[in-house]
Amino acid sequence: MDQEQARARRKTAVGNCTRVLTSGSDRTLRDWLTHLTAEATADATLVDLDAPADMYGNGVVEQLESKVAELLGTEAAAFFPTGTMAQQVALRAWAGRTGNPTVALHPLAHPEVHERDALHTVSGLRTVHPTRAPRLPDAAEIRDFDEPFGTLMLELPLRDAGFVLPSWEELTATVAAARDRDAVVHFDGARLWECTPHFGRSLAEIAGLADSVYVSFYKSLGGMSGAALAGTADFVAESKAWRHRYGGLVFRQFPAALSALAGLDKVLPRLPAYVAHAKTVARALREGLAEAGGAVPRVHPAEPSTHQFQLWLPYPAEELDAAGLRLAEEDRVSLFGLRRFVEPGPPGLSMIEVTVDEPALAWTESDIRAAAAAFAGYLG
Repeated sequence: MDQEQARARRKTAVGNCTRVLTSGSDRTLRDWLTHLTAEATADATLVDLDAPADMYGNGVVEQLESKVAELLGTEAAAFFPTGTMAQQVALRAWAGRTGNPTVALHPLAHPEVHERDALHTVSGLRTVHPTRAPRLPDAAEIRDFDEPFGTLMLELPLRDAGFVLPSWEELTATVAAARDRDAVVHFDGARLWECTPHFGRSLAEIAGLADSVYVSFYKSLGGMSGAALAGTADFVAESKAWRHRYGGLVFRQFPAALSALAGLDKVLPRLPAYVAHAKTVARALREGLAEAGGAVPRVHPAEPSTHQFQLWLPYPAEELDAAGLRLAEEDRVSLFGLRRFVEPGPPGLSMIEVTVDEPALAWTESDIRAAAAAFAGYLG
């Protein structure tokens, strides 16, 4: 069976399930058009559908930018087609303003892992790593770092380390240490939206610690695509100039802008419930799998910081995916939907990222334990 056939089989099996804990996204073009139309017409106050379509960032795009700036408590915000472009622009702009092209960030941060070395290749910037521990750098590591840097970039949460977050006290101390070194602070807040329960602070309070903040609209909020870069009015104006230079001033962007506005209106208020339920889901998966016998699973972080976390199991990824497929086909229940296990470390030690959102809220702890035990029964 080739990859396309295997994917089709998995999609069919998950589609036939009566319950799916976390499914991922696999919408068709028709699904997206139906979803976008429904979201845009459901609430007459969301956007004026009789207004002219946007052109080069005006209209509904400007409406979205104003909404983001209001939520984050910044003077302005700029819409970008991708987060990679938004962060390239932010860090390049800060390099020009500080006169220092060196960016301090974690080696697992998005620009280092997922952007094909764009900071160096496209923007001519240099990166340094104050820590290699699987967490954000602390105040002492920033204060004692042995060479100067112009910008400190902090990814909240640090996705590839397990969606981990520091405490509020640790975060404010790290930011203060950067300020003491005359560095500016940029937040990679692609998933900032779900950080408020952990910190016990509003979005504006969190964003207020930084000089600039990037946020995503398709991560967490379920938008089609797009991102925003927020900060002072003069910084955003400069960012828009760089956006044009980078090819990001798209002629029409209303589908992405409409879906982003819908996500802010409807999904954002639900995120605290997802974060709270993630703790139940993580505990039930860990204990349900362990009670079923066999190898002991690990959830990381042990208590999730957001509504996303890692699940680790000492089996080859292929075996775990096969067990998930059997669970879907034979029991018509799926824990991980279309998501697949990976082996990022030693062979035979696999990990999957679990996202708790709307479908998971219907699952009780006993439901999850029972499905986890059934899943374990298909292993070995």
